[in-house]
Amino acid sequence: MIAQAAETTINLALLPQWLDPVYLLTDNGPFANVVLPAILVIVFIETGLLFPLLPGDSLLFTGGLLAAQPAPPVSIWVLVPAVAITAIAGDQCAYWIGRKLGPALFQKQDSRFFKQKYITESHAFFEKYGPMTIILARFVPIARTFTPVLAGVSKMTYRKFLGFDIVGGILWGGGVTILGYFLGNVDFIKNNIEAIFLLIVFISILPGIIEVAKRLLAARNDTAVRSETVDPEPVPAPHDPSS
Repeated sequence: MIAQAAETTINLALLPQWLDPVYLLTDNGPFANVVLPAILVIVFIETGLLFPLLPGDSLLFTGGLLAAQPAPPVSIWVLVPAVAITAIAGDQCAYWIGRKLGPALFQKQDSRFFKQKYITESHAFFEKYGPMTIILARFVPIARTFTPVLAGVSKMTYRKFLGFDIVGGILWGGGVTILGYFLGNVDFIKNNIEAIFLLIVFISILPGIIEVAKRLLAARNDTAVRSETVDPEPVPAPHDPSS
């Protein structure tokens, strides 16, 4: 259908052909005639049905690339809002799966692998850091599948989750698609798209990593100082036989 797009190679060397979005959505692929429904179904499965091994970023990028071609299989004006809405809907499904089914995994006595405190700690984490986590996870494969589930399990406030999930869904679903539309034919971009996204996310969370490292180092130093300041047990005086 579109020779130029068919010749595009996105950085998916480690994935089988059936996960290559260029193969799936162009002439020789099974979804060449149903590009829009195929993209929306795959996005919903990845974000809402706990199946992370799907070409999320590269799929949206390829969809944008196809929309930029002459006589495109789908209009960019339809694709962008449709993908964003589907991504948001998928996360809502995953959140409620976690909210309804997740707690059952922890409603038992503490064991080696499950402890009640994990739920409490997860809830506190999402209440404090949840908004940024929900947004950034959109751009990380696997994480975008399970983060909304964990948010549901930890009972993160739904209003807060929904608000930031909408932002994340628009930034990821719409943003990656638009990037494909405008930059898909730039060789360096199209050949390194996965690495570029991972680099952006790493830079975004680098301050958090540094902060955690500082806390761990401070805790380690504090433990060392306390161990050095512990008074040794008094050594009894030697017995004097003449006394």
